[in-house]
Amino acid sequence: MSSHWVYNNIMDARINARIESELKSSGEAVLEQLGITTTDYIKLMFRQLVMRQGLPFDVKIPNAETIAALEEDVSDKPKLSLAELKARHKSL
Repeated sequence: MSSHWVYNNIMDARINARIESELKSSGEAVLEQLGITTTDYIKLMFRQLVMRQGLPFDVKIPNAETIAALEEDVSDKPKLSLAELKARHKSL
């Protein structure tokens, strides 16, 4: 491991953040399934942030085509059954 990853391991900084309680509960449920604590997740994200010198995922402003697709009303479009979906997937 390179020297820039060697930290003093003294946990002397605190992060306080306010989020919606439902988001917190849902996120913690996922982390629990993964066997990761909230603190470990935050440390992981910060390590990725430092390593990549940016966010560990793309953050983009959607273009007009994407916005139109997101806003498209699909409620009147025909729905496929599970069998139809499986058949289409098999044919790929």
